[in-house]
Order: sequence, then C-alpha cells, then structure tokens
Amino acid sequence: MCGVLGIMSHGAVNQELYDGLQMLQHRGQDAAGILTTDGSVFHSHKGQGLVRDVFRTRNMRDLLGNFGIAHVRYPTAGHKNSEITEEAQPFYVNSPFGISLAHNGNLINVDSLMQNIVNNDLRHINTSSDSELLLNVFAHELENQVFGVILTKENIFNAVSCVHNRVRGAYAVVAMIAGYGMVAFRDPFGIRPLILGERKNQDGTIDYCVASESLALTHLDFQIVRDLKPGEAIFIDFDGNFHAYDCKKSTQLVPCLFEYVYFSRPDSVVNGVSVYQARLDMGTILAEKIQQEITEPIDVVMPVPDTSRPIALQLAQHLNIPYREGLIKNRYIGRTFIMPGQAVRKRSVKHKLSPVEVEFKDKNVLLVDDSIVRGTTSREIVDMARMSGAKKVFMASAAPEVRYPNVYGIDMPSKEELIANNRTVSEIAEEIGVDGLVFQNLDDLVGVIKNLNPQINDLDTSCFDGRYITGGINFD
Repeated sequence: MCGVLGIMSHGAVNQELYDGLQMLQHRGQDAAGILTTDGSVFHSHKGQGLVRDVFRTRNMRDLLGNFGIAHVRYPTAGHKNSEITEEAQPFYVNSPFGISLAHNGNLINVDSLMQNIVNNDLRHINTSSDSELLLNVFAHELENQVFGVILTKENIFNAVSCVHNRVRGAYAVVAMIAGYGMVAFRDPFGIRPLILGERKNQDGTIDYCVASESLALTHLDFQIVRDLKPGEAIFIDFDGNFHAYDCKKSTQLVPCLFEYVYFSRPDSVVNGVSVYQARLDMGTILAEKIQQEITEPIDVVMPVPDTSRPIALQLAQHLNIPYREGLIKNRYIGRTFIMPGQAVRKRSVKHKLSPVEVEFKDKNVLLVDDSIVRGTTSREIVDMARMSGAKKVFMASAAPEVRYPNVYGIDMPSKEELIANNRTVSEIAEEIGVDGLVFQNLDDLVGVIKNLNPQINDLDTSCFDGRYITGGINFD
C-alpha cells in the first residue's frame, strides 16, 4: 500500500512534492522518491527511509522543473531488506523518449508478464519489483503506438488500453514522459485510489495534481475535482493542456475495503467517501453487535491508537460507556502492520504503545482495534492490559476475521501468517488471551461504505471472504 503523487504546476514543484509526500507518509515508510522535469531532462532522488530522512536541502535544490511525480513505498512485491535501494520508486527507462513511473498496488500475473517482457518484448528487468515490470509493459506498448518521432495523446491512451489488456491486479499509476508530459491511470476495478485536483492561479492558468488521497491535494491548496474512474487515464502536456480518456470500456468501481478500515487517513475522502465518517459509522454498527455478544458489564472503552479512535469514540457513545485513552502511542515509531518482517513488527509493539495503568486497574476493559491480522499486536496489548491491573479484557475488531491473503498491495502473503486462519472466533480469543472477542460482520461493514457512496459497485473484500475480483487466484 504505497502512496503516489504527481503535480503539474506553473512554478517549481520540488517543495510541493516533498510536502505532499509527507501527507502520504502513513502509506509507506520503507522508501521515498521524487522525480522532476523541466521538459526534456529528468532530475531525481530516492532512497530508503522516511521522507524527512531521504531528502536534504542539497537534494531538493537539484530537483528542478514544474512537473514531477513522487512515491512513498510500502514493500509488498519484491525485496523487503531495508538496505536494498534499487526498488525505491519512481522507476525509469530511457526508451521510448524516457519514462519514469510510480505505482501503488500489486500485479497478480507477474510470472507470465515477466516471460513476455523478457522473451518477446526483449526488455530487461533489473529488480523483482512488479512496478518496474509495469513500467516496462507501458513503455513497450507506447513504443508500439509511435510511428516516427511524434507522440500524440491518442498514442498514450492506446498504450494504456493495451496495458489494461495485459496486466492483471491493482494499480494506480503516475508517470512522466520526457518531452511530453504527465500521465496517470487506474486499474479497471479502481482497487487502489487516485484522485485529481486543480488549482487556479491569479493569472488564470491552472495547476493539476493527482494523489493517492485527497488530503495531499487539500494540503497543497488544490481543489478536489474527482476520483479517476476505473480504467481511466489522464494526460497533461507541458503546455498545461488536460486530456482524459476511458481506456477500458467494461469497468466496475470495486475499491479496497481496507482503505477505509486502516490505510487511509481519517481526514481523506476516498472514492467519494469520508474516511472519518466511515469509521464513525463502523463504530455504530460494531456497538450493536457488542450489545448482542458481550453480556458482562464493560467499565471503559479504549481505542488501540491511532486508526480506531473515531470507531471507539462512536462505539462508546452508542453504548453509553466512558471512553478513555489508556494506551499512549510513541509518535516516533512507525505503523507496525506495515513494517517489513514479523521480527521487527513484534519488537516494535512494546516500543510503540505504553499503558496508563490507572485506566486499567480493577476495570473490565473493552479494547477497540481496526482489525486483527497476525495477532502479534493484539497479544502484546492484552498482556499490557492485564499487567496494568485490568480485571477482564475484551476486544472488538472493526473488521471481520482476516482469513485469506491479500494480493492487491497489502502485506498478507500467506494464510499461515493470519491468526484467523483455520480458527474459530473463540479459538482466536484464546490465542490472543481475551475474555471476549467480537468481529464486525462483513455485510454490515460493506454496507457502511456503500451507504456513503451508492456509486460504489462492490468492494474488494478478498482477505475476508476469499473472493478475488480480478479472478485468477487460487490458494487451495
């Protein structure tokens, strides 16, 4: 689950790309990169780590130009060793024209694509990243469209259409073509988010921005225009002309449900849905299920920070139970769910959260989390609660049981890592050490999102029910 950003401006974009990436930092902490251009020459810098650590003043000075794309990386496909820098994005190929690309998502037909690219298209892939593979597919299809030396918007849109025909999976893409302009496109199911904004300057000119989440746009004073449609591509040339085209005729809007449960920031609007409002509504319906399933008295409701705060707050109000902040988060520790590797993840939980013992002592505590995936964090937190004097510890998850791998860009690569795999709810409760456990109902959770935007056709719920919208996935 990475973050992508692209800006076309009538002024320098280096600082705006940096600021925008910081707004998307929650989507990836493994690596960051920025590429800018003044038309024909690309300037780039990327590296491992947080945005603030990758870029120094000397790096920013070299990022010249009014167009640029940027990326924060969360490792899914490819290497996860934090010392490997080759897979930081944006990626670059020099033919045709010179193309750089940044990608959020995950491809599912990597093996067949790799064989085709290497053996038939005769292109070299230097890493195991599916994003580099996607770049080379796009570059090859663009090359097939060009006759002579002039590239047209029709060529670009035809190339994207060919990409849709060859590639399967989730992808939200921003790309730069040297000498021509910026391209952005989204997979035919719209699994990964991509939103367009514009900003009118005093002289009447218009700047454009595309980003994974709306808060990056609003932070940079862009007005939200709309989400890119599934299968749609946009092209903004270096003269500032904007073009859009539906590059896939048969599409559905089937966004990832985990965007609303966990990944997106609460101050974002994703596919026309306020993430904050969605989480409040999750709290309401979760409260109704808790009333049915937990019969013992609950003294206090506590969120597992940060994502579950609005969920827990609404839940507590609905149940008329005091809401308390009993777990204090160290803001300098990253999100444990998206850390590369189970050992690092487990070690980070105790560093990340500290209990306020007075809020636990001699109380029946209901802990509210957005989801329970591997169970590592949940076990640690329950232990903290008991050591702090809690009489009983209950837990509620705003998401259903995660029973299947996610193949569209979330690091859930195997069933064996998932605590709900081949376990009942009571067995999961025993495994994490709680006195009672409640999971959200999937239909209710889907209903929350679709009620906020009825234009959403369906939601990607594959990690909950094993239903993969793109097909071609079988873990039996």
